[in-house]
Amino acid sequence: MLRLLKRITRSSYTLMILFSGGLIALLLYTFPPLWEVQAGSGGVKICLADDISPAYRKVIDMFNSEYKGRIYVETINIPFSRFSTNQRKELFDRFFRTKSSQVDVFSVDEIWTAKFAKWCDPLGAYFPEKLKGEILPSALESCYYDSTLVAIPLFVDVGLMYYRKDLIDKLPNADSVENELQRSITWDEFEKLGMEFKNRPNPFYIFQADNYEGLMCSLAEMMADLGDPLYSSGSFQLQSGGAEEAVQQMVDLVQEYHLSPPAVTDLRETSSLNYCLKKSGVFLRGWPDIQKTLQASAAKSKDGACWAMAPVPHFSGHPPVSILGGWDLMISKYSLHKQAALTFIKFLIRKRIQEIMFSKGGYLPANADVYEDKNFVGRNPDLKFYMRLLKMGVHRPSLADYTRFSDIISYYVKLAIAGKLSTHAALAAATRAIRNYDVYMR
Repeated sequence: MLRLLKRITRSSYTLMILFSGGLIALLLYTFPPLWEVQAGSGGVKICLADDISPAYRKVIDMFNSEYKGRIYVETINIPFSRFSTNQRKELFDRFFRTKSSQVDVFSVDEIWTAKFAKWCDPLGAYFPEKLKGEILPSALESCYYDSTLVAIPLFVDVGLMYYRKDLIDKLPNADSVENELQRSITWDEFEKLGMEFKNRPNPFYIFQADNYEGLMCSLAEMMADLGDPLYSSGSFQLQSGGAEEAVQQMVDLVQEYHLSPPAVTDLRETSSLNYCLKKSGVFLRGWPDIQKTLQASAAKSKDGACWAMAPVPHFSGHPPVSILGGWDLMISKYSLHKQAALTFIKFLIRKRIQEIMFSKGGYLPANADVYEDKNFVGRNPDLKFYMRLLKMGVHRPSLADYTRFSDIISYYVKLAIAGKLSTHAALAAATRAIRNYDVYMR
């Protein structure tokens, strides 16, 4: 067990909340606590395990104030700065095997819904059609398992592309390029545009191609765009024409056209953002949550940097597609305070609360009414752009063992992008590994 903890994190902290009985005592004796628990008094206490940002903390405090003397939410902070999504999944996986009642509400990446369904309380009876109708259909879609509602979306996410508008504006055909980008440029035209930056020091297109879920998002997105989904008919379609074309497109960006630096095969969300800012990249694939960071960086820059958003490129002859993401809330089946937990979740998806989380923390609302509020959208015009992307969004497969298979797929696709295997060989190897149910440890 201690070896497991050391593998998950090199810090000298413990994951005390994940364990029970004598093991908790042992870990408390051995290490100081890593997870920050905020305690309070009065009424029923429920425990939320999530990445508690300042915006999140604000609405939790609002809940505790509104329900003072009746319900109090304690928090276990699992910051993304310390835990990757995969590490977080493993922590929850091990925790719920203990059947502990210490955590009442927890958040899951939308691709984990199927995996954690067995450890949560079904929610369908508590959410009538009217209440479900207040939630974006594309967000609610990820909350079902075997036709049963098992989660409620806290916020949604959608893949997009950022670009240096100041650099595009300097092109002789800037207006037409800008229009094309806003409509969603094709990969063919995107490559032609890249040639105009060929002799400049700026890396043209930075995307995340390390062997992790971010690479899977690009693969699933591109295959869906081609009308050839990553998963169908009960299996992964890795030797289809769509898989070959999607992976080859990423390979060519690095190996053939040199529009993306080889460094992308070591980049994830945070590292790709840092790389892009350091190297003055022109285009960056990303998510809505980094917009404020880019704007803050631009405000401090000395080269007049100005960032704008556009849909990701798409294949000629096909409609543009954006991959969907987001985090959903579940109630533990072992919770002793399920009604209080339910009250808290319903509070979090209120229109006003969702607006606060968006305004203060950039959380893309899951409440559909936010996008219909003309006054709020008028003050936050980016919501129109996000809603457009959400309408053309697609989900990754909902499978209990999805992450185990995605680890295999991303491992081989990264090798292809790095030029260590051909596209065909990489996809064939991934197919064999999935059939053999191999696991590739990072």
